[in-house]
Amino acid sequence: MKPFRIRVAAVLVAAAFAQGAAGADFLDTYRLAKQNDAVFAASRASLEAGIEKLPQGRALLLPVINGTGNTNWNDAENRTFNADSQFNSNGWAVTLTQPLFRWQNIVQYQQSQFQVLQAEAQFSQATQDLIVRVAQAYFEVLAGRDNIEFIVANKAAIQEQLAQAKRNFEVGTATITDTNEAQARYDLAVAQEISGQNALLVAQRNLQQITAQPPDALTPLRTQLLIQPPRPANQDEWAAGARANNFTVRANEAVLEIADREVGRQRAGHYPTLDVVASAQENTNQSLAVGVGTRSQVNQNVIGLQLNLPIYAGGSVMSRTREAVALKEKARQDLEASRRAAEFNAQQAYLNVTNGLAQVKALEQALVSSETALQSNRVGYEVGVRINIDVLNAQQQVFQTKRDLARSRYDTIVNGLRLKAAAGALSEADVEDVNRLLGFDPPAPKSSATMAPLAATAPATVPAAFAAAAPTTSLAPQPAADAPSPKVEAPKANVPASDKSRAERKTTKTESAKKTASRPATKTKTAAADAAPIAEKSAVAPGAPPMETAELRPVVLAQPAAPAPEVVAPAGEAMSTASSGTTRVVKFVDPKLPGAE
Repeated sequence: MKPFRIRVAAVLVAAAFAQGAAGADFLDTYRLAKQNDAVFAASRASLEAGIEKLPQGRALLLPVINGTGNTNWNDAENRTFNADSQFNSNGWAVTLTQPLFRWQNIVQYQQSQFQVLQAEAQFSQATQDLIVRVAQAYFEVLAGRDNIEFIVANKAAIQEQLAQAKRNFEVGTATITDTNEAQARYDLAVAQEISGQNALLVAQRNLQQITAQPPDALTPLRTQLLIQPPRPANQDEWAAGARANNFTVRANEAVLEIADREVGRQRAGHYPTLDVVASAQENTNQSLAVGVGTRSQVNQNVIGLQLNLPIYAGGSVMSRTREAVALKEKARQDLEASRRAAEFNAQQAYLNVTNGLAQVKALEQALVSSETALQSNRVGYEVGVRINIDVLNAQQQVFQTKRDLARSRYDTIVNGLRLKAAAGALSEADVEDVNRLLGFDPPAPKSSATMAPLAATAPATVPAAFAAAAPTTSLAPQPAADAPSPKVEAPKANVPASDKSRAERKTTKTESAKKTASRPATKTKTAAADAAPIAEKSAVAPGAPPMETAELRPVVLAQPAAPAPEVVAPAGEAMSTASSGTTRVVKFVDPKLPGAE
């Protein structure tokens, strides 16, 4: 796979995940969650129920009117007058009771006011929790998609590195170790892709649980964005605001007020009650005492005061009072715990935001450094001063840095929302602020080192020493088996005067084989030896200081039975020192050439 194909694969993956610029943004997702989230719907129903506590408490202070009615069929016998009678009696009554003094009702009305405040604070906290939950689920999906995109691009780059390692092994310029290392990294990338796809599906299902709709397309963060630091930039001020304005703290303050008044309401069981009672009633009946068939109709209107004085209730009033006192202490401790938790959450979120901003900047710089290191390792691998594992490690570092940078941005934004939620200041306006950070960047040519082609020649941005030392790889067709051996002429500056002529070296196959077998192992130059072109170093005077050498590289030797062409490499090839002390340049022989192994 060529570098161009790597870029195409990365673009296709990103397009498959993004599905164009028409994807739902964060604000749309939040509004959809407000309509469909079951947890938020339950909180809204709880608010509606809590609001009804106020009219219920007020009703205890208002008059109560009751109406009754009755009708009865009577079968009576008057033994005095020896008469039987069957008749119907009926009546109705209306009673009005107006409490004048019922202390428990007054206290309960006060409690209902705080119960409404508690329900409102709990609903406000549920609204903030919804924003944080949506943000976390939204960015988890984006992080999962970024992870898959980075893994796919990394796998494509490793595949290209594996292909190059195989080509180098086939031509004899690399060992099988490079191929095995690249294959191991490729297999690991495949496993990571499977794990990343599973994590992405879990994140999508989590967001779907909130919105009740599958997240087909989500708008990502812009590449170039500026995350604002928290204002005020003072941790103590955020902690103090959270201790006073956090909605969980407000709800627990209302609970403490309710518990405090509950003690007074239970003690009111010892207090007398005074009510105004008024009634109007009418009864129709038939009297058997004065004669058969005599009916009577009685109308009665009553108004007065009714006093109720409790004397003894078996100790239940005192027991309920002690219970209320204990519950009040529990509410006080719960309030203090919620204040401390809000203060801690605000401090933690503040530190996470500030450290996240610093981490984003550090990772942005680390990404630039990692891409530069990857480019250097690629060039170093081409010239022989780096091995394949160095390129793979640098390549993996680039993609890991990209993933960490994206995750750090997501976490910083979510922690900023958590900070405002801890201080009770999170609202839909903050959702709109985060939504403005989203968008699709205009397409632009990528200059990332991770997408740099694995060309044989050195890029224009590398140092002159690396550019001069970069070998040239030829993909020309190989000659047929019966074709004569190609003749390669080397520059005269690179051929020692003591060497034999080409015609003399080809006189006999035996002499050529012995000469080839007697060549010492080729040594590669270090990075320090690359400071000047190799062509100049090959012509160093005999009295010059010896060149610095490093690790050994294998040299493919010719078979004894077949003549091997004497090839003198141009500048940039590996060098060896003959037994006579003269410096020679040895080119690795392509095994496909006739007479070579």
